[in-house]
Amino acid sequence: MPDVGGIAGERLRSLIERIERLEEEKRTLSADIKEVYAEAKGTGFDTKIMRQIIRIRRMDKDDVDEQETLLDIYKRALGMLPDTEPASAAAE
Repeated sequence: MPDVGGIAGERLRSLIERIERLEEEKRTLSADIKEVYAEAKGTGFDTKIMRQIIRIRRMDKDDVDEQETLLDIYKRALGMLPDTEPASAAAE
């Protein structure tokens, strides 16, 4: 295949074909993942919670800690959790 307009035709074809193969593999993997979630749901697991756990496990520990701290603060600010007394007030 000749070069056209400075583009190496064979190299371009090779890259496109690799992308196409990877896209097909991705579709196959996505179908496999859906099947695992369906199996989990069928045995009584909550798949939304499972997805959250997987997302959290991918995160850096410091980011998880920061998000959990902010979530706790926001919940307390909205009255969703009981306020805890400051350490100085509790010591009195």
